[in-house]
Amino acid sequence: MRAAATWRNGGAGRALGLVMLAGAVNYLDRITLSVAAPLIAAELHLTPGRMGLLLSAFLWAYALAQAPVGALVDRLGARPLLGGALALWSAAQAATGLAGNLPQLVVARLVLGVGEAPQWPVGAKVVRTWIAPHRRGLATGLFNSASTLGPAIAPPIVTALMLAFGWRGAFLATGAIGLAAAVIWIGLYRDRPAPIDEPEETSAPPPWSRLLGQPTLWAMALGNFGSGYMTWFYAAWLPSYLESARHFSVLATGWAASVPYLFGFAGSLAGGWACDRLAAAGLSPLVSRKAPIVAGLVGGAICTGLAILAPSGALALAAICGALMCANVATASIWALAVIAAPRRWTASVGAVQNFGGLIGGAVAPIVTGLTLEATHSFAPALAITAAAGVGGALVYLLGVRKPIVAQSYRRISTSSTQALTTASTNTATAPPASQ
Repeated sequence: MRAAATWRNGGAGRALGLVMLAGAVNYLDRITLSVAAPLIAAELHLTPGRMGLLLSAFLWAYALAQAPVGALVDRLGARPLLGGALALWSAAQAATGLAGNLPQLVVARLVLGVGEAPQWPVGAKVVRTWIAPHRRGLATGLFNSASTLGPAIAPPIVTALMLAFGWRGAFLATGAIGLAAAVIWIGLYRDRPAPIDEPEETSAPPPWSRLLGQPTLWAMALGNFGSGYMTWFYAAWLPSYLESARHFSVLATGWAASVPYLFGFAGSLAGGWACDRLAAAGLSPLVSRKAPIVAGLVGGAICTGLAILAPSGALALAAICGALMCANVATASIWALAVIAAPRRWTASVGAVQNFGGLIGGAVAPIVTGLTLEATHSFAPALAITAAAGVGGALVYLLGVRKPIVAQSYRRISTSSTQALTTASTNTATAPPASQ
């Protein structure tokens, strides 16, 4: 009854809306560098290879912070961690505008990566604790849509700020927006002690050694490498591609670079909706998530290939719209998979490890692309590599993710209490599969 009342009173909607707000700011701050890259490269005399290194620096720190951050979210809750993280990454974003050379820019981006690390594990945790089970696929699509909403609004906003105040002013302004979002999150969000429509767990979180021994988890992380590579190729290099390969002006790029992310926003919602519909049609929770992942990654690869063949800038942009729409069908379903693939006490940890794989792919993409550009002076080989990464990720999810991560209960028991030991053993033996 209390859960139903909370749902009616709008707690779930507020929680989801706040996660989306933080996520949009998260991606706005990430994408600012991509939009400003041509101006930064010109002022600081950075080659494409060095620019690729700078664009990837954020992701290395972000990836390495995933596992510890996921564990902290599971143990301490979403509110304090994301609130502090918002403040940290916003300060790093503002500091980027004060950097005078490449090393200072890299340090600022590394701090940004650490600060942004809790965002998506928190999103998975919020969905698991606030949203009813039959709505979680669509809810995951909604919170994941922030990853496209931010990039959709970033190019015109950042371009306008750059034209008015220079690229440094753009970083200072977006940092200020993040600090305001931190105040809103701390002021309005509240952690929920137990998931809606699920019994509260009294067991302690199982040890990380047991989690990392699950083959399904490693397949999820490796498959997400391909998704992350595709997503971050576009996130890091799309403005530069439109300007250098398709000859868009700076002003035209500011608007054109946002259009594919509007399609990505639709793809994210479609992916979450598809997960719920396939589950309602009778597919297992695991298969209902895996099918849109595979379809989305293959579709993104095909559209990326079409961008290579497009005879005009407009047709190339249309192909990229399709690529990002399909890629975000996959991304939303990937996070929906993290929500159902493991017991609740592992939700953020599983999401973080899977996300780690995607972030390594994302970190590699800007470097490989920069080096490829230096070697070939063409974006075509870089696009081909991106398409191949998407197909590889689809195959790993298809063949490697076959069963849920094992659910077992580890209770804190007293060695002098035979009754507690018996109770813990009984609960372990009767724990239901994570997919039910």
